[in-house]
Amino acid sequence: MYSLRGLRTGLAVTLVAAALLGGCVVVPAPGYYYGGGVVAVAPPPDQVEVVGVAPMPGYVWFGGYWNWVGGRHVWAPGYWGPGRAGYHWVPHTWVRAGGGWRMARGHWAR
Repeated sequence: MYSLRGLRTGLAVTLVAAALLGGCVVVPAPGYYYGGGVVAVAPPPDQVEVVGVAPMPGYVWFGGYWNWVGGRHVWAPGYWGPGRAGYHWVPHTWVRAGGGWRMARGHWAR
C-alpha cells in the first residue's frame, strides 16, 4: 500500500511541475519552417517513396515533398495517416510565382 506521506510528496511534486510548466510556450526556431514566401531556388525532383499497404483501414498516404528549411530544400518523407470521410488529400506542390517558387500547402478537399 501507499503511505499518506508518499502520496503527499507525489502530489506536491506534480503541483510544482504544473506551476513551472504552466506558462511554457513552444515556438519553432526562426527560419526553420517554410513560411509561404517566394524562394528563388526550384525544388529538386521528388524522391521515390515505397508506399506499401495502409497499416489500418481508412488510412491514406500523405506523400513526401520538398520543404524549404534553413535556406534550402529538405525532403519531408511521406507517411500514413487517418483519412477524412468525404474528402481527399491534395498534396503539397511547388508552383512558379513572382520570379521564383512558392509552395502550395497540402490540404483536404471534397
